Amino acid sequence: MTRHMPMEETDHILARAESFIKEKVLPIDNDLVSMTWDKASIVLEGLRDEVRSLGLWAPQMHTEYGGLGLTHEQHGRLSGILGMSPAGHYIFNCQAPDAGNMEILHEFGTEKQKSTYLLPLVKGQIRSCFSMTEPGNAGSNPLMMDTVAVREGDEWVISGHKWFTSSADGAMFAIVMAVTDPENPNPYKRASQIIVPADTPGFQLVRNIPVMGEAGGGYFSHAEIRYDRCRVPYENILGGEGEGFAIAQSRLGPGRIHHCMRWLGICERAFDMMCSYAVQRMMSPGKPLAEKQAIQIWIAELRAEINAARMLVLDAARKIDQKGQEQARVEISIIKFYVANVLQKTLDRAIQVHGALGVTDDIILGWWYRHERAARIYDGPDETHKVRVAKEILKKYTKHSGHG
Repeated sequence: MTRHMPMEETDHILARAESFIKEKVLPIDNDLVSMTWDKASIVLEGLRDEVRSLGLWAPQMHTEYGGLGLTHEQHGRLSGILGMSPAGHYIFNCQAPDAGNMEILHEFGTEKQKSTYLLPLVKGQIRSCFSMTEPGNAGSNPLMMDTVAVREGDEWVISGHKWFTSSADGAMFAIVMAVTDPENPNPYKRASQIIVPADTPGFQLVRNIPVMGEAGGGYFSHAEIRYDRCRVPYENILGGEGEGFAIAQSRLGPGRIHHCMRWLGICERAFDMMCSYAVQRMMSPGKPLAEKQAIQIWIAELRAEINAARMLVLDAARKIDQKGQEQARVEISIIKFYVANVLQKTLDRAIQVHGALGVTDDIILGWWYRHERAARIYDGPDETHKVRVAKEILKKYTKHSGHG
């Protein structure tokens, strides 16, 4: 559970986390993303052990499971620090998709599901994945889903085709969204979430999908998966039949806070790299790049936009903490598209300032540019969120105008 934490204690946690990230992680993160997963995981496990010893493990998780029990606002602030490294959240065991799966299992899992899946996940002994997106259907309309789970006696038989199931490579289990009641008149009651162990016969990890030329591996990957008549116990269902969309919605609001603050951590790192390089790169003797007016304008604009984005995210997080995510749905949609665009602009400007160096793998900017362009697509494309915000805003005008 979350707990009341004095500001001084929160600040102390943030300061210790920032020192650890800057001293232990940032100097090696470019090497980490260049390694194979087998090699990187060894380094990462050592860093994870250090985080455990510092008492900073699983900060988003409830205290009863050994986490810090941070509120959404507190964890949002921490995410801004951890996001400075691609491995930051993983090292602290608050990474997507595992963090979201922990929340689902904690809120909707049975005691058996918690002991089998949640406890080892919180301890960092296993990894998991969330399987929802399908290559044959528009991700912006999750109601369009072809994966089905048919009950046969005491088992579910699951068949379907998913992709961009992040971190499936090496995951111990997947939480799968599948249609269980296709005839239900309420389309939001047709799907359920079911736990499928990765060693289940019929679970086929087809490939790690190349993202702008890089397939990655292990945690740093996105998989295409086929479910070919996978049989799992009926008791593997989460919540109840037809609750899949409701459960998914319960994780999206907090998840977007974490994503947006992680993106802002990336922004801060890229901004720092950009400014440092601008004052060091000489265009002629004694004339650094930073003296160029165009660079100065970029620096001023990005500083303002990053600051504004952070205020928007923390405001949304506070509203979720105080009133629940349903009351914060407009704010959640606003930060999703606004911060994703600030992120893209910041990375683009930072690469431009670094010139040819910026597009190489000698520094981390190119890696982020490849992998974070998708920020404007996953968890709902920009356009979907903008339309949702506009419709909510227009409701009061329509009401007062007498139309609708």
